[in-house]
Amino acid sequence: MKSPSNLPAVKILPSLLAADPGHLAGACQAVQAAGADGLHLDIMDGHFVPNLSFGPDFVRMARTVAPDLYRHVHLMVTRPDELADAFMDAGAQTLLFHVEARAEIRPLIAHLRNRGVVPGLVLNPETPAEAVRPYLSDIDEVLLMTVHPGFGGQSFMKEVLPKIAEIHALAPGLPISVDGGVTLESATWCAAQGANYLIAGTALFRSPTMAGDIIAMRDACRAAYPKP
Repeated sequence: MKSPSNLPAVKILPSLLAADPGHLAGACQAVQAAGADGLHLDIMDGHFVPNLSFGPDFVRMARTVAPDLYRHVHLMVTRPDELADAFMDAGAQTLLFHVEARAEIRPLIAHLRNRGVVPGLVLNPETPAEAVRPYLSDIDEVLLMTVHPGFGGQSFMKEVLPKIAEIHALAPGLPISVDGGVTLESATWCAAQGANYLIAGTALFRSPTMAGDIIAMRDACRAAYPKP
């Protein structure tokens, strides 16, 4: 089933952070076999957020063991400008960084685009939509955190829903992704406000029927997405 031509594609991206850390290669292969639209990798530096996660070698591993799986990389780091090239070299295809980070935003966006990588910006739950407004014409995706970044398994923050709608109204054709506490129910709430990339971790990796859940989430979000 394809989205109508006048609506953006709905994509489901399982988050590797929720996988069994002892079997990450197998998790990447399982996501590919389940028909997901890509793999989301959260990169944490222990400074911007109080946790450490994956380095470039994990992106390289995903590229090796599941080469057909799109690599959607989120830098939760203080200095994304110092780390971006390492992750692009490893195989990141989309690279998102925070407006709250210490980086010159437009030069970094231009650098990502010059290297053939899709550039995007991320907003923490408390950061207003206004913070990303000056850059909406420069980026190809905006990611809204629906939990506080740094740890998996948190509950979805409904207070972010109006911000999704606000950004969708400002840039109707811009892909909006959401990350944090995403389940079938909360994914549908987000899609109804204009989000079309749904990043789900615990809900998918703890399910015995990941492939069916991806289909159900994708179909429910397509149905909920605002019609022109």
